[in-house]
Amino acid sequence: MLLPQEQLRQMYRTMLTIRSFETHIRELWKQDFVSGTCHTYVGEEAVGVGVCAALRSDDCITSTHRGHGHCIAKGADLKRMMAELMGRYSGYCLGKGGSMHIADFAIGILGACGIVSGGVPMSVGAGLSAKLRGTDQVTVCFFGDGATNQGSWHEAMNLAAIWKVPTVFVCENNGWGITMSVKRAVRIENLADRAVAYGIPGVVVDGMDPVAVYEAASGAIERARRGEGPSLIECKTYRFEGHWIGDDAPYRSKEEVQAWYARDPIPAFEARLIQRGVLDTAKAEGIKAEVEKALQEAIEFAKASPEPSPESLFEGLYA
Repeated sequence: MLLPQEQLRQMYRTMLTIRSFETHIRELWKQDFVSGTCHTYVGEEAVGVGVCAALRSDDCITSTHRGHGHCIAKGADLKRMMAELMGRYSGYCLGKGGSMHIADFAIGILGACGIVSGGVPMSVGAGLSAKLRGTDQVTVCFFGDGATNQGSWHEAMNLAAIWKVPTVFVCENNGWGITMSVKRAVRIENLADRAVAYGIPGVVVDGMDPVAVYEAASGAIERARRGEGPSLIECKTYRFEGHWIGDDAPYRSKEEVQAWYARDPIPAFEARLIQRGVLDTAKAEGIKAEVEKALQEAIEFAKASPEPSPESLFEGLYA
Protein backbone atom coordinates (compact mmCIF):
# COMPACT_ATOMS: atom_id res chain seq x y z
CA MET A 1 0.00 0.00 0.00
CA LEU A 2 1.41 3.36 -1.06
CA LEU A 3 0.56 6.04 1.48
CA PRO A 4 0.70 9.77 0.80
CA GLN A 5 4.03 11.30 1.71
CA GLU A 6 2.48 13.75 4.15
CA GLN A 7 0.76 10.90 5.99
CA LEU A 8 4.05 9.02 6.26
CA ARG A 9 5.77 12.12 7.62
CA GLN A 10 2.96 12.60 10.12
CA MET A 11 3.30 8.99 11.29
CA TYR A 12 7.03 9.57 11.75
CA ARG A 13 6.37 12.77 13.70
CA THR A 14 3.86 11.04 15.96
CA MET A 15 6.26 8.19 16.70
CA LEU A 16 8.93 10.72 17.64
CA THR A 17 6.43 12.59 19.82
CA ILE A 18 5.55 9.44 21.75
CA ARG A 19 9.21 8.55 22.28
CA SER A 20 10.06 12.07 23.43
CA PHE A 21 7.03 12.23 25.74
CA GLU A 22 8.02 8.97 27.43
CA THR A 23 11.66 10.01 27.72
CA HIS A 24 10.69 13.25 29.44
CA ILE A 25 8.19 11.48 31.70
CA ARG A 26 10.92 9.13 32.89
CA GLU A 27 13.12 12.08 33.88
CA LEU A 28 10.25 14.01 35.46
CA TRP A 29 9.34 10.93 37.50
CA LYS A 30 12.92 10.75 38.80
CA GLN A 31 12.62 14.42 39.81
CA ASP A 32 9.35 13.77 41.69
CA PHE A 33 7.24 15.85 39.34
CA VAL A 34 5.21 12.73 38.46
CA SER A 35 3.58 10.81 41.29
CA GLY A 36 2.64 7.16 41.28
CA THR A 37 3.80 4.78 38.62
CA CYS A 38 4.07 4.97 34.84
CA HIS A 39 4.43 2.33 32.15
CA THR A 40 6.32 3.63 29.13
CA TYR A 41 5.53 2.82 25.51
CA VAL A 42 9.14 3.02 24.33
CA GLY A 43 9.68 0.51 21.53
CA GLU A 44 6.00 -0.02 20.76
CA GLU A 45 5.32 3.28 18.98
CA ALA A 46 4.70 1.70 15.58
CA VAL A 47 1.61 -0.12 16.84
CA GLY A 48 -0.35 2.82 18.23
CA VAL A 49 0.65 5.08 15.36
CA GLY A 50 -0.05 2.52 12.63
CA VAL A 51 -3.48 1.68 14.03
CA CYS A 52 -4.66 5.20 14.82
CA ALA A 53 -3.52 6.48 11.42
CA ALA A 54 -6.19 4.20 9.95
CA LEU A 55 -8.99 5.59 12.15
CA ARG A 56 -11.34 8.48 11.56
CA SER A 57 -11.57 11.31 14.06
CA ASP A 58 -14.99 10.07 15.26
CA ASP A 59 -13.78 6.50 15.79
CA CYS A 60 -12.94 5.39 19.32
CA ILE A 61 -10.21 3.62 21.22
CA THR A 62 -9.86 2.00 24.62
CA SER A 63 -6.42 1.89 26.15
CA THR A 64 -4.32 0.24 28.85
CA HIS A 65 -1.96 0.99 31.72
CA ARG A 66 0.68 1.51 28.98
CA GLY A 67 -1.49 4.00 27.16
CA HIS A 68 0.37 7.29 26.61
CA GLY A 69 1.25 6.28 23.05
CA HIS A 70 -2.33 5.39 22.16
CA CYS A 71 -3.59 8.75 23.40
CA ILE A 72 -0.95 10.73 21.52
CA ALA A 73 -1.56 8.74 18.34
CA LYS A 74 -5.31 9.46 18.60
CA GLY A 75 -4.63 13.17 18.90
CA ALA A 76 -4.58 13.95 22.62
CA ASP A 77 -3.28 17.32 23.77
CA LEU A 78 0.29 17.04 25.07
CA LYS A 79 -0.17 19.86 27.56
CA ARG A 80 -3.24 18.32 29.17
CA MET A 81 -1.58 14.90 29.23
CA MET A 82 1.54 16.27 30.88
CA ALA A 83 -0.55 18.21 33.39
CA GLU A 84 -2.52 15.07 34.26
CA LEU A 85 0.62 13.07 34.93
CA MET A 86 1.89 15.88 37.17
CA GLY A 87 -1.39 15.93 39.09
CA ARG A 88 -2.44 19.39 37.93
CA TYR A 89 -5.98 20.76 37.66
CA SER A 90 -5.55 21.53 33.96
CA GLY A 91 -5.03 17.84 33.21
CA TYR A 92 -7.49 15.63 31.38
CA CYS A 93 -8.95 14.28 34.63
CA LEU A 94 -8.35 17.41 36.72
CA GLY A 95 -5.13 15.88 38.01
CA LYS A 96 -6.93 13.00 39.73
CA GLY A 97 -6.44 10.15 37.28
CA GLY A 98 -2.74 10.18 36.54
CA SER A 99 -0.92 8.07 34.00
CA MET A 100 -3.34 5.16 33.67
CA HIS A 101 -6.70 6.94 33.34
CA ILE A 102 -6.46 9.50 30.56
CA ALA A 103 -9.67 10.02 28.58
CA ASP A 104 -10.94 12.50 26.01
CA PHE A 105 -14.39 11.63 24.72
CA ALA A 106 -14.31 14.52 22.25
CA ILE A 107 -11.68 12.74 20.15
CA GLY A 108 -12.78 9.17 20.85
CA ILE A 109 -10.41 8.26 23.68
CA LEU A 110 -12.85 6.37 25.89
CA GLY A 111 -10.29 5.93 28.61
CA ALA A 112 -7.24 4.01 29.65
CA CYS A 113 -7.65 1.34 32.29
CA GLY A 114 -5.10 0.12 34.82
CA ILE A 115 -6.81 -3.27 35.10
CA VAL A 116 -5.47 -5.90 32.70
CA SER A 117 -8.16 -6.53 30.07
CA GLY A 118 -10.35 -3.85 31.67
CA GLY A 119 -10.80 -1.99 28.41
CA VAL A 120 -11.84 -5.05 26.40
CA PRO A 121 -15.46 -5.27 27.64
CA MET A 122 -15.66 -1.47 27.37
CA SER A 123 -14.72 -1.65 23.69
CA VAL A 124 -17.44 -4.21 23.01
CA GLY A 125 -19.97 -1.91 24.67
CA ALA A 126 -18.76 0.99 22.54
CA GLY A 127 -19.05 -1.14 19.42
CA LEU A 128 -22.56 -2.24 20.37
CA SER A 129 -23.50 1.40 20.96
CA ALA A 130 -22.39 2.36 17.45
CA LYS A 131 -24.32 -0.57 16.00
CA LEU A 132 -27.52 0.29 17.87
CA ARG A 133 -27.24 3.97 16.96
CA GLY A 134 -26.75 3.08 13.32
CA THR A 135 -23.45 4.88 12.86
CA ASP A 136 -20.44 3.40 11.08
CA GLN A 137 -18.02 4.27 13.87
CA VAL A 138 -15.38 1.70 14.79
CA THR A 139 -13.78 1.11 18.18
CA VAL A 140 -10.22 -0.17 18.50
CA CYS A 141 -9.30 -1.99 21.68
CA PHE A 142 -5.61 -2.07 22.64
CA PHE A 143 -4.39 -4.68 25.13
CA GLY A 144 -1.27 -6.67 25.94
CA ASP A 145 -0.49 -10.36 25.63
CA GLY A 146 -1.29 -10.90 29.31
CA ALA A 147 -4.88 -9.79 28.79
CA THR A 148 -5.60 -12.76 26.54
CA ASN A 149 -5.49 -15.07 29.55
CA GLN A 150 -8.16 -13.13 31.44
CA GLY A 151 -11.72 -14.41 31.62
CA SER A 152 -13.08 -10.97 30.78
CA TRP A 153 -11.12 -11.04 27.51
CA HIS A 154 -12.68 -14.33 26.40
CA GLU A 155 -16.19 -13.29 27.42
CA ALA A 156 -15.88 -10.00 25.58
CA MET A 157 -14.45 -11.65 22.46
CA ASN A 158 -17.35 -14.10 22.38
CA LEU A 159 -19.97 -11.35 22.75
CA ALA A 160 -18.28 -9.21 20.11
CA ALA A 161 -18.32 -12.12 17.69
CA ILE A 162 -21.93 -13.18 18.17
CA TRP A 163 -23.17 -9.59 18.12
CA LYS A 164 -20.89 -8.69 15.16
CA VAL A 165 -19.91 -5.40 16.76
CA PRO A 166 -17.58 -3.00 14.90
CA THR A 167 -14.66 -3.49 17.27
CA VAL A 168 -11.07 -4.27 16.28
CA PHE A 169 -8.99 -6.02 18.93
CA VAL A 170 -5.29 -5.10 18.82
CA CYS A 171 -2.99 -7.28 20.90
CA GLU A 172 0.36 -5.61 21.60
CA ASN A 173 2.39 -8.74 22.23
CA ASN A 174 5.60 -7.35 23.70
CA GLY A 175 6.69 -10.74 24.97
CA TRP A 176 6.31 -10.06 28.67
CA GLY A 177 3.48 -9.80 31.18
CA ILE A 178 5.34 -7.98 33.95
CA THR A 179 8.06 -10.62 34.61
CA MET A 180 6.31 -13.56 32.90
CA SER A 181 7.46 -14.47 29.42
CA VAL A 182 4.59 -15.08 27.03
CA LYS A 183 6.38 -18.30 26.07
CA ARG A 184 5.66 -19.61 29.57
CA ALA A 185 2.14 -18.20 29.74
CA VAL A 186 0.61 -19.87 26.66
CA ARG A 187 1.16 -23.05 24.63
CA ILE A 188 0.67 -21.43 21.21
CA GLU A 189 3.10 -19.39 19.15
CA ASN A 190 0.60 -16.84 17.88
CA LEU A 191 -2.09 -15.37 20.09
CA ALA A 192 -4.02 -14.39 16.98
CA ASP A 193 -4.83 -18.10 16.56
CA ARG A 194 -7.32 -17.70 19.41
CA ALA A 195 -9.58 -15.82 16.99
CA VAL A 196 -10.53 -19.18 15.46
CA ALA A 197 -12.44 -20.11 18.62
CA TYR A 198 -14.73 -17.12 18.11
CA GLY A 199 -15.16 -17.42 14.36
CA ILE A 200 -13.47 -14.11 13.55
CA PRO A 201 -10.35 -13.24 11.51
CA GLY A 202 -7.02 -13.28 13.30
CA VAL A 203 -3.79 -11.94 11.79
CA VAL A 204 -0.19 -11.54 12.95
CA VAL A 205 1.76 -8.45 11.95
CA ASP A 206 5.23 -7.03 12.55
CA GLY A 207 4.56 -4.54 15.31
CA MET A 208 7.84 -2.73 14.67
CA ASP A 209 6.68 -1.63 11.20
CA PRO A 210 4.07 1.18 11.28
CA VAL A 211 3.09 0.69 7.64
CA ALA A 212 2.52 -3.05 8.10
CA VAL A 213 0.40 -2.27 11.16
CA TYR A 214 -1.51 0.39 9.23
CA GLU A 215 -2.30 -2.04 6.42
CA ALA A 216 -3.54 -4.76 8.79
CA ALA A 217 -5.56 -2.25 10.81
CA SER A 218 -7.06 -0.63 7.72
CA GLY A 219 -8.44 -3.94 6.49
CA ALA A 220 -9.92 -4.85 9.88
CA ILE A 221 -11.37 -1.37 10.40
CA GLU A 222 -13.04 -1.27 6.99
CA ARG A 223 -14.41 -4.77 7.56
CA ALA A 224 -15.93 -3.62 10.86
CA ARG A 225 -17.28 -0.46 9.24
CA ARG A 226 -19.08 -2.57 6.64
CA GLY A 227 -20.90 -4.40 9.42
CA GLU A 228 -18.94 -7.64 9.12
CA GLY A 229 -17.89 -7.77 12.75
CA PRO A 230 -14.70 -7.80 14.80
CA SER A 231 -11.15 -8.92 14.03
CA LEU A 232 -8.11 -9.76 16.14
CA ILE A 233 -4.71 -8.31 15.18
CA GLU A 234 -1.61 -9.49 17.03
CA CYS A 235 1.29 -7.05 16.74
CA LYS A 236 4.64 -8.62 17.61
CA THR A 237 6.50 -5.84 19.38
CA TYR A 238 8.73 -5.19 22.40
CA ARG A 239 8.92 -2.82 25.33
CA PHE A 240 12.48 -1.58 25.49
CA GLU A 241 12.11 -0.60 29.14
CA GLY A 242 10.87 -2.50 32.18
CA HIS A 243 7.24 -3.17 33.02
CA TRP A 244 7.06 0.09 34.91
CA ILE A 245 9.28 3.12 35.08
CA GLY A 246 11.26 1.88 38.11
CA ASP A 247 11.79 -1.65 36.77
CA ASP A 248 15.24 -2.39 35.32
CA ALA A 249 13.98 -5.76 34.01
CA PRO A 250 16.64 -8.15 35.37
CA TYR A 251 14.47 -11.07 34.23
CA ARG A 252 15.35 -10.42 30.55
CA SER A 253 18.65 -11.37 28.94
CA LYS A 254 20.89 -8.68 27.48
CA GLU A 255 20.97 -10.58 24.21
CA GLU A 256 17.17 -10.47 23.91
CA VAL A 257 17.00 -6.75 24.63
CA GLN A 258 19.84 -5.93 22.25
CA ALA A 259 18.25 -7.96 19.46
CA TRP A 260 15.03 -5.95 19.76
CA TYR A 261 16.87 -2.63 20.11
CA ALA A 262 18.45 -3.39 16.75
CA ARG A 263 14.91 -3.26 15.33
CA ASP A 264 14.01 0.09 16.93
CA PRO A 265 11.00 1.21 14.85
CA ILE A 266 11.86 4.91 14.77
CA PRO A 267 15.34 4.93 13.16
CA ALA A 268 14.24 2.07 10.91
CA PHE A 269 11.21 4.06 9.69
CA GLU A 270 13.30 7.21 9.30
CA ALA A 271 15.81 5.34 7.14
CA ARG A 272 13.01 3.95 4.94
CA LEU A 273 11.48 7.40 4.46
CA ILE A 274 14.84 8.93 3.57
CA GLN A 275 15.52 6.11 1.11
CA ARG A 276 12.13 6.72 -0.55
CA GLY A 277 12.68 10.48 -0.71
CA VAL A 278 9.86 11.22 1.73
CA LEU A 279 12.36 12.74 4.14
CA ASP A 280 15.90 13.99 4.02
CA THR A 281 18.25 14.47 6.93
CA ALA A 282 17.46 18.18 7.24
CA LYS A 283 13.67 17.56 7.31
CA ALA A 284 14.09 14.80 9.87
CA GLU A 285 16.15 17.03 12.14
CA GLY A 286 13.59 19.80 11.72
CA ILE A 287 10.75 17.51 12.80
CA LYS A 288 12.77 16.36 15.81
CA ALA A 289 13.35 19.98 16.83
CA GLU A 290 9.64 20.79 16.49
CA VAL A 291 8.71 17.75 18.57
CA GLU A 292 11.15 18.69 21.31
CA LYS A 293 9.81 22.26 21.35
CA ALA A 294 6.24 20.98 21.76
CA LEU A 295 7.28 18.73 24.65
CA GLN A 296 9.13 21.54 26.41
CA GLU A 297 6.04 23.75 26.08
CA ALA A 298 3.88 20.96 27.53
CA ILE A 299 6.24 20.56 30.49
CA GLU A 300 6.28 24.30 31.17
CA PHE A 301 2.48 24.42 30.92
CA ALA A 302 2.10 21.58 33.41
CA LYS A 303 4.59 22.99 35.89
CA ALA A 304 2.83 26.36 35.79
CA SER A 305 -0.62 24.82 36.28
CA PRO A 306 -2.27 24.76 39.73
CA GLU A 307 -2.86 21.63 41.71
CA PRO A 308 -6.49 20.59 42.31
CA SER A 309 -8.15 22.55 45.11
CA PRO A 310 -10.08 20.82 47.90
CA GLU A 311 -13.23 22.34 46.40
CA SER A 312 -12.70 20.31 43.18
CA LEU A 313 -12.83 17.01 45.06
CA PHE A 314 -16.29 16.07 43.82
CA GLU A 315 -15.97 17.43 40.28
CA GLY A 316 -16.38 14.77 37.62
CA LEU A 317 -18.24 12.31 39.84
CA TYR A 318 -21.35 10.71 38.38
CA ALA A 319 -22.59 8.76 41.39
